Amino acid sequence: MGQIMAPFEWAVAWVMYLCHEALAFIFPGDGSSSAEWVLSIVGLVIVMRVIMIPLFFRQIRASRAQMLLQPEMQAIQKKYKNRKDPAAREAMSRETMALYKKHGTSPLASCMPILVQAPFFFALFRVLQALPRIAAGERGSIGPMDQVTAAAAEQSTIFGAQLSSWFLQTGAGTETRIVSIILILAMASTQFITQRQLTMKNMPPAALQGPMAQTQKIMMYGMPVIMAISGVNFPIGVLIYWTTTNLWSTGQQFYTIRKMPAPGSEAEKRYNERRAKKAAHKGIVLNSDQPTVIKQPTGQREQPVSKSRQKKKSKKRK
Repeated sequence: MGQIMAPFEWAVAWVMYLCHEALAFIFPGDGSSSAEWVLSIVGLVIVMRVIMIPLFFRQIRASRAQMLLQPEMQAIQKKYKNRKDPAAREAMSRETMALYKKHGTSPLASCMPILVQAPFFFALFRVLQALPRIAAGERGSIGPMDQVTAAAAEQSTIFGAQLSSWFLQTGAGTETRIVSIILILAMASTQFITQRQLTMKNMPPAALQGPMAQTQKIMMYGMPVIMAISGVNFPIGVLIYWTTTNLWSTGQQFYTIRKMPAPGSEAEKRYNERRAKKAAHKGIVLNSDQPTVIKQPTGQREQPVSKSRQKKKSKKRK
């Protein structure tokens, strides 16, 4: 496990270190400011999410493709509803995979950002836990995190709680427990808001029914609870990372849903209403319930005619 995570730990340590050095250059000081190390974790989130922007848009396309295939998916499920034999299950699985291939998506496509981000999340967890041992000289450095740098990072605090401390840590102080609870609540609530925004505002009515919709609801309510329960074992730095990630996701989704809503969703209805309102100020009437469609001319395109041929045609008419 350690060998697998080592490259991710190395990458996380370097990003944190470079963000810290950049902040120290912008705000000169003694280099031991706690705020610089806290913001270096925020910087890690920003770097990660900027790199993942293309993947985020692929996730949106995959999610929309899954919404559009829901009527066909429900038809397949209805077709094999009362059949439990192995042949029927195999046929249902084959038709389902063919349907995903037809629409160019897969069940895992919409989960890719989480899957890609997970190794770096656990790497940060391991780096923060290793800081006290590196600072004490009990283990080797991780990238640029040598004994001196690790000591400075390990001693940095937010409202009196060390970044490497956690709620259930033996001997954890009152500051650590209070900051942990606040960050756990912030992490869980932002997780719920992000999932609810995606599920309730950017899905057509057809996608809010059936097994997939039930799965989305379970995730919407279940994930924040799981994160809240497991959060007592997360270092303060990891809680900062995950809360910042959720805030980024909420803002990114809000912008995307507002500008590129899914067809048939409540977000698209509001988008069309805004377009109609803007058009009304310009004296243009739009139907706010349907997207504007620009009609292309039909039939054979009229070919350009030279001036000499135009003169000949006018003489014949006379």
